[in-house]
Amino acid sequence: MQTSFTRRQGAPNTMLIVDDDELNRDILSMIFEAEHAILQAENGQQGLDLLAEHEAEVCAILLDVMMPVMDGMAMLERLAERHVPERIPVFLITGESDSEVIKQAYDLGVMDVISKPITPPIVLRRVNSVMELFAARNHLADVVAEQTEELREQNQQLQNLNMGMIEALATATEFRSGESGEHVRRIHDITRLLLEQTPLREQFSKEEIRQIALAAILHDVGKISVPDAILNKPARLTPEEFATMQRHTVSGDEMLTQIPQLKGLPFYDYARLIARHHHERWDGKGYPDGLAGDDIPIYAQIVGVADVYDALVSQRVYKPPFEHLDAVDMIVNGRCGAFNPVLMEYFRDIAPAIRDLYARGAHTHTQTQTR
Repeated sequence: MQTSFTRRQGAPNTMLIVDDDELNRDILSMIFEAEHAILQAENGQQGLDLLAEHEAEVCAILLDVMMPVMDGMAMLERLAERHVPERIPVFLITGESDSEVIKQAYDLGVMDVISKPITPPIVLRRVNSVMELFAARNHLADVVAEQTEELREQNQQLQNLNMGMIEALATATEFRSGESGEHVRRIHDITRLLLEQTPLREQFSKEEIRQIALAAILHDVGKISVPDAILNKPARLTPEEFATMQRHTVSGDEMLTQIPQLKGLPFYDYARLIARHHHERWDGKGYPDGLAGDDIPIYAQIVGVADVYDALVSQRVYKPPFEHLDAVDMIVNGRCGAFNPVLMEYFRDIAPAIRDLYARGAHTHTQTQTR
């Protein structure tokens, strides 16, 4: 079953295919030519030359590794120097199996590595999925840029529009992996409960609590950068795959910095720190920075607890849902990692309210894993 890419009017619509094998170029061209214009290059230098001439038209770059004159990694380094992967999704489509090369490619900004031989339905689905996410992100930035001044004068309209756009961005990854978007709404609600119904409310104003709960929606936005094969894998991840999955925390932080229109909004700093640190743990054994104790922002700790709870009580491809009391016991007794002992007391106190929240319809079983 083919997956089509919905392009906004006026958006770039040209695929740049860079591969020294004419047959591979032709196969990739046939996959995408019904929806896109095609540019072909035989090596990295030709690819850079074509991109310099047509960058405003290019919506994706499909790149081989082993090529004469300039190979794919050399071209990718040049692209990274110009921050091109931040604007145009780059895909490595290669027979290269060296894990160090693949790691370097991800570090340089490649969105996905697709192995040869080329399987058209897989290539089409994975490329179109990422392109949709890029388009959603760019559309979000455009809309915010166009309406910022007006929305500053109309505060309620700003709040409503921001909520809708943030949910759209936050759930892009969930739609990509088959989820409904309810996960991020539940994280919002649990975060708000922990801040409003425990002594933590003494540390924050009502408006700060509202903004922190709003920021919690974006906790996993960095998973946009995680390849489908890892995001949807039903089995245990390999160490290399888990390292890529862990990268979503840093990617989320970096992605939010790349939407300048968000920087003036009150939830922005909370969102960045939550995206980066919600997998840190009290004993310093979390990621990405190994923060410990009170060095972890309290609101990131709260979202981390909410995220683990929701993962436990939800259906995953690798496990059935746990019952509410079992999930609470697992978290409080350290079976899911080390959490702030005081926060665990608060969590246990409001556990009945969280159960009631799910009973009222907040809980819908999801089909993919949350790591």
